[in-house]
Amino acid sequence: MAAAAAQPAPNCTPATLNNSAIQGGSVTVSPLAGSRDVSPRSQISFLGAPAARLSAITVVGSRTGRHTGRLAAYSQGDGASFLPARPFAEGERVTVLGRLRSGRSLTPLRDTFNIARANPVSSTPEAIHPGREVQSFLSRPDLHPPALSVTTASPAVAPGEEFVAPYSGPGQAGPMILDQNGRLVWFKALATHTSATNFRVQQFQGKPVLTWWQGDVTEHGYGLGTDEIDDSTYSTLAIVRAGNGLSADLHEFQLGGQGTALITAYNPILCNLSTVGGPAAGAVTNGIVQVIDVATGLVRLEWTSLDHVALSESYGRASSSTTTWPFDFFHINSIDLNTDGSLLVSARNTWTVYKVDGHSGQVIWRLGGRHSSFAAGAGTRTAWQHDPRLLANGSVSVFDNGSSPPVRAESRGIVLDIDAQHRSTKLVAQFTHAPALLAESQGNMQALDNGDWFFGWGQLPYLSEFGPEGKLLFDAHFPAHTQSYRSFRFPWTGTPAHRPTFALQTGRGPATVFATWNGATLVASWRVLAGRDPASLQVVAQAPREGFETPVALPAGTVGPDLAVQALDAAGQVLGTSATVAEPGL
Repeated sequence: MAAAAAQPAPNCTPATLNNSAIQGGSVTVSPLAGSRDVSPRSQISFLGAPAARLSAITVVGSRTGRHTGRLAAYSQGDGASFLPARPFAEGERVTVLGRLRSGRSLTPLRDTFNIARANPVSSTPEAIHPGREVQSFLSRPDLHPPALSVTTASPAVAPGEEFVAPYSGPGQAGPMILDQNGRLVWFKALATHTSATNFRVQQFQGKPVLTWWQGDVTEHGYGLGTDEIDDSTYSTLAIVRAGNGLSADLHEFQLGGQGTALITAYNPILCNLSTVGGPAAGAVTNGIVQVIDVATGLVRLEWTSLDHVALSESYGRASSSTTTWPFDFFHINSIDLNTDGSLLVSARNTWTVYKVDGHSGQVIWRLGGRHSSFAAGAGTRTAWQHDPRLLANGSVSVFDNGSSPPVRAESRGIVLDIDAQHRSTKLVAQFTHAPALLAESQGNMQALDNGDWFFGWGQLPYLSEFGPEGKLLFDAHFPAHTQSYRSFRFPWTGTPAHRPTFALQTGRGPATVFATWNGATLVASWRVLAGRDPASLQVVAQAPREGFETPVALPAGTVGPDLAVQALDAAGQVLGTSATVAEPGL
């Protein structure tokens, strides 16, 4: 007997695309009314009015009935989320009713949406490519980051350190800070098959912080993990998680004002793809933007690609998709928060940058792709792009991959002038690498304050800095197969909460102490203290800092066995002192 045909999957797109999420004149409600892609563990978000103005919230599932729960206010005081006490059922229709008080009047709120049917796929992480180009340190034997080879280093580079997060190549994966010359400053080693991406400096609570994503980089090209915020002592301030039953994705983690964070998430769901040439019993990967209240973890806003963009905009092929490899029609890879509250959302697989209204969620215009809102000037068309950013002068920078599959010979960074009045674009600047690099995935270009541009070449193990006119000022690369999703340059001052460490090496020649303080940026020199016991330590040697690990030779006849090291700044002041360690060999 022939096998029964697979049952068609549900329709996963709304009857009308790109509806407004604003209700009652001022409140943004998500999930968006009419959505068919909602997670069973979704909360209902009401953004734009204090929680005290919301009342009579009732939530009813067509299969699960009425849902009890609680209304939790955002720490910013401008809204609240209703948190159901139990999940919804896949495939059911949910109706939400409520009231918004404005003075003495009450405005009804109504939200109806469908819960998607999940399509679990493999979370197999990307493969690791071993190799020998790995750094090792006597004083930190636990750290083995990949080695960086610097091929161009001009003294004219912009001030600041380099921020990368290598993974998939030899050595350990993890966030890494390098000095202007490419030498290691700080490294956090992560467990095998755990990676970090998007490592950079941002502002949080009025102070500079380190932020990154970490988790599994899956074979499907997105991440399952969390976002981290650390202070200048490398201590964790907050862990930011995706809401609505999802995991934070690797592609974006941008801190906004007032304690908010913009993150990406991916959600594969069953979907009838017959209208775009795919299987009726198919599946699609939904690209999602969430705005998270860092203090409470609540979802202030959720925007989904399926609610606003047609499946037919994709340059991917639905016909080749399966439930094992869902149709990744959108592939969200960046969010940029603009000063007017709007968002630039980049979709790799539609070749489009979308300007999105930050309140209604509606697409304002499209740059590139099948339905661009702008006439394309010479050299302005992009393909499989990453990292569009709105610049201070109104131009937009884009890392144009040009692959994959390839549609041009090399990747490039471009700056586009956007003429909103005449709906046209013009190429202002273009940056390419010599020899040519073609990055099939990932990559970014960062505008530096002095006019330079810093590039991470994504899938390819290169990082570069160009002057305003395109002169290569800095160029370096990790070993083959190493990837760093993005690379940046930022000023940074770090003073670790942990103590300096050291190791003693004896044998041929004088005894030598190797000293390090992982992450310390102000160390100018090291001195060694020795004595018969901790109470009798005396300075016996000193040497200028030589990099991540500094060797300090001890004079003959140094009396031990107790040793310690001290890190000094440029003025000779003590920044930190190690623990005192008894070294029997001294």
